[in-house]
Amino acid sequence: MHNNKIDQARMSRLALAAAVALASQQAAAEIVLYDKDQTTFSTDGYVNAFYVNSDVDRDGEQFDRRQSRVKMGFLPNWIGFNMGKQVDDIKLGARSSFWVTINDSETNGTATAIDVRQFYGTAGGDWGEVLVGKDFGLFARSNILLDELLAGYGQVSDTLGLVDGGGVSFGNIGSGYPYPFPTSQITYRSPKSDGLRAAVGIMDPVDTNDDSPTGKAYQENPRFESEITYEFDLGGAQIYSWVNGAYQTSENTDPNVDTVTSKGLGYGVQARMGAVTLVGSGFQAKGINPFFTNNAGEPTLREVDSDGYLLQGSYRFGKNRVALSYGKTKDDGNGVVNTGADYETRGVALFHDINDNLKLVAEYNQFEIDGHEGDAQNEDTDTFAVGAVLSW
Repeated sequence: MHNNKIDQARMSRLALAAAVALASQQAAAEIVLYDKDQTTFSTDGYVNAFYVNSDVDRDGEQFDRRQSRVKMGFLPNWIGFNMGKQVDDIKLGARSSFWVTINDSETNGTATAIDVRQFYGTAGGDWGEVLVGKDFGLFARSNILLDELLAGYGQVSDTLGLVDGGGVSFGNIGSGYPYPFPTSQITYRSPKSDGLRAAVGIMDPVDTNDDSPTGKAYQENPRFESEITYEFDLGGAQIYSWVNGAYQTSENTDPNVDTVTSKGLGYGVQARMGAVTLVGSGFQAKGINPFFTNNAGEPTLREVDSDGYLLQGSYRFGKNRVALSYGKTKDDGNGVVNTGADYETRGVALFHDINDNLKLVAEYNQFEIDGHEGDAQNEDTDTFAVGAVLSW
């Protein structure tokens, strides 16, 4: 039996896990706490809060409402710690980051959720680098890291339980790319050669077909993920391009349950030309949850297609940056609507830098669900958000 619907309460609990680290900004803004004897220890952090007003229009008047919130945006708040140590020809490193919602639960009081999304060590040299531990996945990784609205707000689908949820908004997750969930892994990254770099890793596999009352899902092999990036200059523009992918097979001890082969391909290009940045990315997948690459919530998946794309542009003038964004995912039935649906997000945002560590954000976002069979799952939610972001 295909049981693929994720209830709103479960999605609300998962919402906290729906964001990624601004890795490049961390390195630039970190505070060094110790630097001696070829050993360093530093910290970085991120704090944000938004006033949000969402206008929800769904099938059935019992859902229609205008809801005000004060909550965090697409990225939750975090504090991270980094270690580096040179030992002979090997550069050792480690990172741990702790992510927290600022919204306490109405039912659990001050039981604020805290989770650890990164806890890994690295060993590197002229031959490249090996990462062992927990970090974000490789499939769809650059798609989300280079989202122009990463420090903004994004979509808050009421169907997904995000309007009233205590966690983050979803940015363009589910309407342009799936979220490369943090997972345990062993990953090798090659040294950068003339702008080219490759990463390959084995990840902890996930159950995709555990829908038998008597059987048990299992995976004989780990999940394989990879990413190739290429940076170069062209006609005065700085170009960053990427291709990433994932592959996994999940079987079941119940012979009546079909084997599910999950495979995905992500790709994109970013072009920076002075004050202008243009980004285009997309993905194609089969047997993969179009929201979460680790199949969070354990819906039973089928070998059906999903694909999506994200088109963005931004322009910086003085201390201001304005960004436009359009994303869409078409899913044949592995998402929240088991008969298939199109998920679409349109957004415009203004970012104003007070200084290197503090910025103000204003954003207007439109999110739509268009069911493939009937309008029972249709949704139109418009959201206005204004807030502040502090980082170090």
